Amino acid sequence: MQKRSIIRAAVAAALLGASALALAQDNVFKIGLILPMTGPFASTGKQIEAAAKLYMAQNGASVAGKKVELIVKDDTGTPDVTKRIAQELVVNDKVNVLAGFGLTPLALATAPIATQSKTPLVVMAAATSSITQASPFIVRTSFTLPQAAVGIADWAPKNGIKKVVTLVSDYGPGIDAEKYFKERLQFNGGQVVESLRVPLRNPDFAPFLQKVRDAKPDALFAFVPSGAGAALMKQFSERGLDKAGIRLIGTGDVTDDDILNSMGDVAVGVVTSHHYSAAHPSAVNKKFVEAFTKANGNLRPNFMAVGGYDGMRVIYEALKKTQGKGGGEALLDAMKGQIFESPRGPMFIDAQTRDVVHNIYIRKVEKKDGQLYNVEFDAIRDVKDPGKVK
Repeated sequence: MQKRSIIRAAVAAALLGASALALAQDNVFKIGLILPMTGPFASTGKQIEAAAKLYMAQNGASVAGKKVELIVKDDTGTPDVTKRIAQELVVNDKVNVLAGFGLTPLALATAPIATQSKTPLVVMAAATSSITQASPFIVRTSFTLPQAAVGIADWAPKNGIKKVVTLVSDYGPGIDAEKYFKERLQFNGGQVVESLRVPLRNPDFAPFLQKVRDAKPDALFAFVPSGAGAALMKQFSERGLDKAGIRLIGTGDVTDDDILNSMGDVAVGVVTSHHYSAAHPSAVNKKFVEAFTKANGNLRPNFMAVGGYDGMRVIYEALKKTQGKGGGEALLDAMKGQIFESPRGPMFIDAQTRDVVHNIYIRKVEKKDGQLYNVEFDAIRDVKDPGKVK
């Protein structure tokens, strides 16, 4: 009898332990943050991870009675790795949200997993227009290349730039930038005389820039991924394009905030259009930049950081709204239509497209107190993705 009592007590204790573990796990809200932390796009991962951790530090690690756990995984910028990690996070770690995605191919590789598992996927970086159409569970807090490209295409012809060569990285966002810039420039009476596409990995801009010099346009319009702008700027100068009177314009990736100072004076005067600048003159942004630089060894935040920071806000607010109840569909519904003041300015998540709507700013690189900044001088309000506007 005593032996049976001991066995019963042991079974009861085991069941109690299992029940407590299940309860503890039920009280944890897991965010799987998949980023390129190593490889050529590591700066993107570093910026987004730092911003996500800053948001948690400022807003607490507990929401609606749930402990928020951030699981950061390095996908090295390789789609097959991203997909495998996402599968493991959903099946083994049972994450509530997938987030990050430094490049378009990485987001697209994961879209079917989000759909099948009904897990919201928050895109904090990738910028090809079509991404949100790859899964009904994708929400974007970064930007789209068409949003950025049309702004500079409107500005250029009004400022003496009619004849342009385009140079873009040869993948989804670059092709978007090329297409929407060209269409809008031509609509405004300008002309694209040549379109050049550079390999995404290990790019050598020199031979392409020689072609640009030979074409003698008024300006070169460029798009390169975050982190690659310094190499482009260096070779632009080395090939003497600036001395030949060819202006450099582009989307804001080219004069990326976190590497802008390393480009030197050749960057001064470059005009770009983008949704965020570290120099954006709002109280919300000044507070964000100050906190980010202090927490990250004086690293200046760029537009990737803002995509990560705002992405965490969208997740937190959705969790608050659902009170930690309901599955992925309830969370997704709570993410749609959110309106708030971001460090970039006012923005909202379009409830129909699940895409970001925000201001696009025209900026010029200027030197202030010995440092280079993208200084905004004009704004286009509440820009929806032209790729989805019919």
